[in-house]
Amino acid sequence: MRSPCPSPGDERLRSEDRGEPMATLCRPAIAVPEHVITMQQTLDLARETHAGHPQRDLVLRLIQNTGVQTRHLVQPIQETLKHPGFEVRNRIYETEAKARVPDVVRRALAHAETEPGEIDLIVYVSCTGFMMPSLTAWIINTMGFRSETRQLPIAQLGCAAGGAAINRAHDFCRAYPGSNVLIVSCEFCSLCYQPTDIGVGSLLSNGLFGDALSAAVVRGRGGTGMRLERNGSHLVPGTEDWISYAVRDTGFHFLLDKRVPGTMEMLAPVLQDLVDLHGWSVPDMDFFIVHAGGPRILDDLCRFLELPPEMFRYSRATLTERGNIASSVVFDALARLFDDGGAAEAAQGLIAGFGPGITAEVAVGSWAKNGLPAGAAPDLHELEPVGGVALSG
Repeated sequence: MRSPCPSPGDERLRSEDRGEPMATLCRPAIAVPEHVITMQQTLDLARETHAGHPQRDLVLRLIQNTGVQTRHLVQPIQETLKHPGFEVRNRIYETEAKARVPDVVRRALAHAETEPGEIDLIVYVSCTGFMMPSLTAWIINTMGFRSETRQLPIAQLGCAAGGAAINRAHDFCRAYPGSNVLIVSCEFCSLCYQPTDIGVGSLLSNGLFGDALSAAVVRGRGGTGMRLERNGSHLVPGTEDWISYAVRDTGFHFLLDKRVPGTMEMLAPVLQDLVDLHGWSVPDMDFFIVHAGGPRILDDLCRFLELPPEMFRYSRATLTERGNIASSVVFDALARLFDDGGAAEAAQGLIAGFGPGITAEVAVGSWAKNGLPAGAAPDLHELEPVGGVALSG
């Protein structure tokens, strides 16, 4: 079994054991559009729209098996089912992103008790629309962020991008101690609906994906939440075409291989390996926040990691109430943990995003208040930046 790529240096000591600064993933802010479609409405639409489809009954059964009861859409369903062209759809993406992103950004900053001027890097993740310059430029220009703020748009990691954003924020805070990173996820999956795609995988996706936005701050010092301690990435060889976009005149066409539901047999050991590398034990972990692309992902993780279903309750709640919201899943599930009172001091947890590649982005860490290990006293001394490169703020 190949181990995931560990955090830089392949050290087996945890970051706090080496006396390194911590990065804390604070409470996310979540927003969903106001237009709602239920599973029953989805099934009725599938029956009506694809009445003559030779595999219609199979599709209906697969949609029911997802367990997705409600999804939120950025447009009313009547508009969602139309296809005005790629240009118009992308214009809708940009307009809606600019209208909705500021709210989640402000709330995420408030949750982390930070101001725009204290943010050193903005990571923006989205796979459902395209802008250049990235929305990061617009955020910096309109929301009071410093002109020196770094920008890191991630557009081609799909559902894994939420985990990747957390890991790149962690890496940045380790490289530049005391820095703060803002992560923003904006996913309008409904804008990728293609009425001419009638394969079973495409029709299933039409009943699975939803729209959502999220934001969270990773603080290099202080903050309450998950203290990030180690991260890793893993690419399953030979699976590049299992989840992909075909880019055509009509926009992004989502392609889903029938082998995708079985990927946890390959990725569960990756999670196990990273936990072992950190000196922890999966059965002793306190919380798991994972991308819920579908119910089988969660069922298989329970089986392969020998964990009770309760351990994935937050991810399952996200899937049930909002569907697969791509890179925002991990933030929505984490927000539910916060809503539930958070975890106990020093509780051990794992966050994982899965997506095209097939790619896994995994992080482990412990729960802390004010970014400190249990029983630790605050360090009141300013930390020197790594490599002599200082970041203002």
